[in-house]
Amino acid sequence: MHFTLVDDSIPFDGYSSSARPLGGAEKAFAALPGALARRGHTVEVFNRCRWSMFIEGAQWETFDGRKPLHTDVLVAFRKPPLLEFVRQARRRVLWWTAPGRFLDKKTTRALLDSHQPLVLLSSEAQAMEWRAKGLAVGLMPPAVRSDFQMAAETPKAIPPRAIVTTHPAHGLDWLLDLWVAQIRPRVPGAELHIHSMSLAKVAEGEAPEPGLEALAAKVRDAGEHGVVVIRPQGDSLMAEAYREAMVHLWPGHADDATAFALMESQAVGIPAVCRPLGAAPERVENGATAYVVPDDDAFANLTVLLLSDPGVQAAMGAAAAARYGERGWDAAAERFEAMLG
Repeated sequence: MHFTLVDDSIPFDGYSSSARPLGGAEKAFAALPGALARRGHTVEVFNRCRWSMFIEGAQWETFDGRKPLHTDVLVAFRKPPLLEFVRQARRRVLWWTAPGRFLDKKTTRALLDSHQPLVLLSSEAQAMEWRAKGLAVGLMPPAVRSDFQMAAETPKAIPPRAIVTTHPAHGLDWLLDLWVAQIRPRVPGAELHIHSMSLAKVAEGEAPEPGLEALAAKVRDAGEHGVVVIRPQGDSLMAEAYREAMVHLWPGHADDATAFALMESQAVGIPAVCRPLGAAPERVENGATAYVVPDDDAFANLTVLLLSDPGVQAAMGAAAAARYGERGWDAAAERFEAMLG
């Protein structure tokens, strides 16, 4: 089949996440073309990449490059108007990563009713807040890039380290309070590494983004409690950062419909402690690869456990890595192909 995938967001391509930090949604979009090509399909990708290139068997073109006259499958990523990117398409797919309720916007619903695409959701959490009303719906299987599935013997950091990769607005303020008051005092010397580009820029002397002033000040003051701000990195270096940590702390947010980074840390083999918000609970196996907790005290208690008990940490980490061992993009592409009939 001939696949055409189209995205209209930021400049990136299939190589980008190897060299620099990239959002989970963008990494997912960049991983699927090569996986489809390996299954024998002809694949073209149109996005805001800087120039045309051939990557993992797929042809990447600039957004304004010459479009195909027709395609078997058009995959519009995140923006419903992209369903009209190619005039003649045998099947149309809207790959959705935002909260499900956003699909009920009047203009979006009109496009969906007009084109009758397969709506490809990223999580069950999205489906719970949206009614398809006759549209075909699929669920993209959880998948991670190979950098996060590679086995590596990396010593754990000393002192013990927790890592957080959440967007600053998604519960980081809450987590800092919990870390200072209930976690760090019980694991003296432990460190909390915050991987955040916006906060790293502040630590390097730039002014905080509007709305982050108070949080940036709190992060600075928490430095005396083992809080360290780190610039996010490309996939291989992020995988190494996960391996050095004892636990991934995931405050979560009700509108996080993907929790992509949580899947990556699970695949690397570190357990998590997370709140039952958004897609987080479906990315882990509660009690086996992570703890999905009901309240603040449980979050603190189980974080302390994983920071201070290497045996429990190692067992849960091994279970997490095993759970994601076969959840690569080749398997996801096979499942996606089956949805198309």
